[in-house]
Amino acid sequence: MNGDTVFALASGAGRAAIAILRISGPDSAAILTALCGGPPSPRRATLRALRDADGGLLDRAMVLWLPGPKSYTGEDSAELHLHAGRAVIDAVADRLAALGSRPAEPGEFTRRAFLNGKLDLLEAEAVHDLVAAETDAQRRQALRQLEGGLGELYRDWSGRLRGALARQEALIDFPDEDLPPEVEAALLGSVGALRCEIAAHLDDRHRGEKIREGLCFAITGAPNVGKSSLINALAQREVAIVSASPGTTRDAIETRIVLGSVPITLVDTAGLRDTSDPIEAEGVRRARARAASADLVLTVIEAGSPYDPGTGGLVVANKSDLYPERRADVLAVSALSGAGLPELRARLAAEATALTRSSGPPPLTRTRHRTALLAAMRWLADAEDAIEPELRGESMRIALRALGTITGQVGVEDILDSIFREFCIGK
Repeated sequence: MNGDTVFALASGAGRAAIAILRISGPDSAAILTALCGGPPSPRRATLRALRDADGGLLDRAMVLWLPGPKSYTGEDSAELHLHAGRAVIDAVADRLAALGSRPAEPGEFTRRAFLNGKLDLLEAEAVHDLVAAETDAQRRQALRQLEGGLGELYRDWSGRLRGALARQEALIDFPDEDLPPEVEAALLGSVGALRCEIAAHLDDRHRGEKIREGLCFAITGAPNVGKSSLINALAQREVAIVSASPGTTRDAIETRIVLGSVPITLVDTAGLRDTSDPIEAEGVRRARARAASADLVLTVIEAGSPYDPGTGGLVVANKSDLYPERRADVLAVSALSGAGLPELRARLAAEATALTRSSGPPPLTRTRHRTALLAAMRWLADAEDAIEPELRGESMRIALRALGTITGQVGVEDILDSIFREFCIGK
């Protein structure tokens, strides 16, 4: 980013057959010349001997030469596909450092790609999400964002707003032209339409964030109905302590599972009851708080017990093995025998899919995006309400700047270009 050439291990840690060292920067060609006799043909894997300063063999590796600007970072780049022994990696890294390159900082390759115009900020964030994806839903969402659909939408909004701002600037600069009132009405109409589109985009129930970060399903109910046994059965491991003594679970216990390609945090909460024990009472308070903030509440009852239909959430009747009569009004399961658990898993997967389903452009995935869009929407509303044209123009400029922060494209030159392109100022 300041003319340095950097390198970093691109493959994972641990025992493997191949390790990949990436190089990027203006000295990449010179480094390959010193290391292996020169860059091979562009974008063609070539077997080369890598040598130290005395000509000693470091490794025989596949070398890829990726000259800029047609590379990931937009700079001259290279990849060394080494044998993955720790000693080999360390020796080659020491040689790269001796040749004038330095270890890359976290995210520096993608940062250089952004600074060199290969990616916008949304696409750069999608690269991170794709690397961190744990589920198929997260992978698909990251790929959609990396393909540029979300950035294209925001750039379209920015382009429309720039056009409206250019017309507003013309109204300010030429107040004596006696323009018909329809011109200002059309301008306000375009601003209002854009604000409504942003509002509709924001009204997504945070689906994108839920796919990226996961859902929270809280398991609640009275003491000793089998909540802890149920979370153990769903997680297929011993997560919570199971005891016949009421009030065993006093704090929220969490575990993470995947259902419907969506990561879900299951929360086992304290049994809901009135108690004089201050510690258990705090657990009950926390249980109610987690239930209030959860994406879905599983209310667990004992299969033979009545329940209030207005309880809300998904009602699960546990211990069905003790009550052979099937109930049609609730989902009957037995955490002990496993009866009904496949149906419960399928129901939870369907709920997770419904909570994260989206159509149209890729959904918002970060609070940063949502904050910027909310700010843009507020400034557009101010522009609609402004009486003075100068104040309206300033509100529109701030809204445009807020949109630009999402993709990383912020500048006044685009506004000037729009003014000269759309209006014959000198006519």
